Amino acid sequence: MQGINKENDRRAKYRFEIERDVRYKLAEDGVVVAAGTGRTLNICSGGVAFTSEQALTPGGFVELSISWPVLLDETCPMRLIVFGRLLRCSGQHAVCSIDKYEFRTQSRTFQPTAPTRSDGMLQRWADGVRRETLRTSVARV
Repeated sequence: MQGINKENDRRAKYRFEIERDVRYKLAEDGVVVAAGTGRTLNICSGGVAFTSEQALTPGGFVELSISWPVLLDETCPMRLIVFGRLLRCSGQHAVCSIDKYEFRTQSRTFQPTAPTRSDGMLQRWADGVRRETLRTSVARV
């Protein structure tokens, strides 16, 4: 992902090279198929490039939880939560879109293997995207 020739780069968004701790979950067909930790490589308004513990498969829905470098009110650590689609993968490097994001507060220390949430937020978001896609395709017919 390094060494991109800017003259030949067709990306519409400027990428910021920022390395932060990241936790990820990948869901396919309503089931979480991969979860782990890594590091972001770069971020832009349209996507995130990151490293993963294992090779991932493009096409699934992904949730990233990224440690944010700025404190809320100079005291409270923050996390950027990103929901998107896994677009490209090469070995242990992956790129996902940013379709939805939010900031959340986090514990004072980074926990690389946080317990998996049981609230299914990734699943609810993916189901909503699928329903909207279906609604749009039915409306075209």
